[in-house]
Amino acid sequence: MSQAPVRVSPLIKLGRWSLLLVGIAYGAAHQSRLSKKEEKVREIEAQQKVIRDAKLAEEKKRNAAAEIRALEELSKPKK
Repeated sequence: MSQAPVRVSPLIKLGRWSLLLVGIAYGAAHQSRLSKKEEKVREIEAQQKVIRDAKLAEEKKRNAAAEIRALEELSKPKK
């Protein structure tokens, strides 16, 4: 009851395979371009992370010193 498969024109087969290969080549080129762009972004973020970490460490140090001063004032006996 099943029918025989339809014979596809060689021109259509060529077109399908050509478009598939062009699509794969385009995807590879696009991925390569985006990878290079992302690599540059990651380098910039790494540089900014060092600066941000230094600022956070300094702020943490200042907050710790302020907290120690506040605790010292609270622990002083009242006269």
